[in-house]
Amino acid sequence: MVKIGIMICDRNRKCTGNKCFKSINERDGAFSEVPRKETIEIVGWMTCGGCPGERLEFAPADMKKYGAEVIHLATCYLAGYPACPYIPDHINYIENVVGLPVVVGTHPMPQNYIDAHENMGDWDRDNVREYLKNLVEDKKASEKYDSTRPNFLKPTDKD
Repeated sequence: MVKIGIMICDRNRKCTGNKCFKSINERDGAFSEVPRKETIEIVGWMTCGGCPGERLEFAPADMKKYGAEVIHLATCYLAGYPACPYIPDHINYIENVVGLPVVVGTHPMPQNYIDAHENMGDWDRDNVREYLKNLVEDKKASEKYDSTRPNFLKPTDKD
């Protein structure tokens, strides 16, 4: 079993977490390398608190108290425009002060976001491409998480 904490960008503070939880259940995105037989337990879900990370000093530590073994900075850190400029600071603090490893991302980046960011060029401009590895490589998964497509959440041969 792996116990995780998830921090989301405060821009998405009212997010229901559906795509993150779906990706855990379906082993997509950042969870694609976790064997299906291994249980993933979510011990915490909290926003960063807003720029530059108001809750950074206590949220990951609190999740660690409840057993978190790794902190995921949710995909929304990269999906918003611009991508969060504080990702390196959040990683540094969580890994070096709290003492937990950090994974950037949860669910696959929806295809509509990939298209928009590639068109804008901001992922390269803001040097965040290194964090996108498990979030953009699987085009089928990215299409599955794109809520703008007509058959979103409807079973298809494509899914």
